[in-house]
Amino acid sequence: MDGIGEESSPRNPLALPWDRFSAWLHAICVVGFDLELGQTVEALYPPHANLTDKEKTSICYLSFPDSNSGCLGDTQFCFRFRQSTGRRASLHCANDLTDRESPVYLKKDPACFYGYVYFRQVRDKTLKRGYFQKSLVLISKLPYINFFHTVLKQLAPEYFERSEPCLEAACSDIDRWPSPVPGKTLTLPIMGVVIKVRIPTRYDKPGTTQMVELSQQVNEVERFQSEAQISVTLPTIHEVDLFRCFSPVLFHIQMVWELVLLGEPLVVMAPSPSQSSETVLALVGCISPLKYCSDFRPYFTIHDTEFKEYTTRTQAPPSVIFGVTNPFFAKTLQHWPHIIRIGDVKLAGDVPKQVKVKKLKNLKTLDSKPGVYSSYKPYLNRDEEIIKQLQKGVQQRRPTEAQNAILRRHFLELTQSFIIPLERYVAGLMPLLKSVCAWKSPPQLKPFSQEEFMKSLERAGPQLTSALKGDWIGLYRHFLRSPNFDGWFRMRRKEMMQKLEALHLEALCNEDLLMWVQKHTEVEAVDLVLKLKNKLAQAQREELPVKAETLEKLRNHVCAIIDELPEDLQGILLKTAHS
Repeated sequence: MDGIGEESSPRNPLALPWDRFSAWLHAICVVGFDLELGQTVEALYPPHANLTDKEKTSICYLSFPDSNSGCLGDTQFCFRFRQSTGRRASLHCANDLTDRESPVYLKKDPACFYGYVYFRQVRDKTLKRGYFQKSLVLISKLPYINFFHTVLKQLAPEYFERSEPCLEAACSDIDRWPSPVPGKTLTLPIMGVVIKVRIPTRYDKPGTTQMVELSQQVNEVERFQSEAQISVTLPTIHEVDLFRCFSPVLFHIQMVWELVLLGEPLVVMAPSPSQSSETVLALVGCISPLKYCSDFRPYFTIHDTEFKEYTTRTQAPPSVIFGVTNPFFAKTLQHWPHIIRIGDVKLAGDVPKQVKVKKLKNLKTLDSKPGVYSSYKPYLNRDEEIIKQLQKGVQQRRPTEAQNAILRRHFLELTQSFIIPLERYVAGLMPLLKSVCAWKSPPQLKPFSQEEFMKSLERAGPQLTSALKGDWIGLYRHFLRSPNFDGWFRMRRKEMMQKLEALHLEALCNEDLLMWVQKHTEVEAVDLVLKLKNKLAQAQREELPVKAETLEKLRNHVCAIIDELPEDLQGILLKTAHS
């Protein structure tokens, strides 16, 4: 059964307290409001959690709504902030199993933390301010938005009723969870509820949701029956509702997709942190499976450490997407080229009305009408069919889940139509297999030629998979200058270079190295041993895509060569032969 073995296995004897907790969360914070001090971190779990003063300040400001939006009751939202410089990359972000097997858009960001917030504001006459205001915040490197919001729905109401002991119990629950391994069906008990979820893998077909099969989980539910009566199955660990987020700008989804794809500076102005953060996350996700490679801030305040950097008029706005709620930003960000204004959420039955793209000079305050404020002219024609299909769905009261699935599939097909020609061209930069020789360094990749790529579009362009008309060539030329292309190509180049190294290892493995040694000098044999050991170390360090048996065979080759050398050299070389 998928993932069951790990869940039912005894606790790893080498695992230290909080090790399992740290695989999911960096810390849990309680942020309250003090009349004299303002927002403060009132409690931190685990107590030894490492947060700098600067990070705590960021968490405090980002955990509360900063506008007069009157968020009475409970509000959930998400923020993202830079970790302090000098902090070591936690959990070996680049090399741990979670990152290695995750899709590129679900990998941890070594430079940023996510904050998942459950904010409560209720009237309380016993308090000087007249209101009870407090946030429970989960700090994590993992971009599992839907999952952590679900965890907070179980945890926060309990905490507001029972206070500190509840958080200690929750931490104890989390510290018994299995690691967040992609591809496994995980059963995660929290506060008397069992959450079942599957983390996607890099090998999953884009656009498919691997639902957690109920039949697979019967034993697990029974196992927790004594302590948990409720089971929550999440169809997705990270996705937000695209249709709900894009409804206010439904007629401009083509344009919005292009702005995100090209890494254009983009601001979302919304009435609440929840709408702001959800919309920014929807924007970042609309080009999936392509990773958005620039900075993005689901919720941004005037107290943010990057406020001056992002609002200065002395230089062009940076490639970043951020969401704001404070009316002050309407004036501060008037010079930004693209602004999306989101109004209050409408009823599900309301049919979106067509609104023209507005000129930026018309945006004076945050109370301006909802819409897209930009002078950008899209490269591609608008897809009228998808808009009609979604409008019809609203009129017929089609379930939100279905509307979301339709829009998600549209964006996926659009992104794939755009990226497949690039993938095809870049795959052709790989040298031929016959050029990989055991006795030479691995061959180099061919350089990326923009003009050659453009020529390839004539016979194998997006027209093969997309009916959309427009200036595809212009869109590609613009994309090749963007941070998203730079990030994508760096990743693909690294993967191909690792593949070449793996092929070189296999070529070495298939050679009769002992025969070679017998025909060469002692110095050359020692040099070969040292080179092979370096190759093996590189394969382990960089997680090269090479079979375990190939590595084992190469280690045996090394030992066999050493055995052929004089005893004085054997002693020196054998010390590190298996390193």
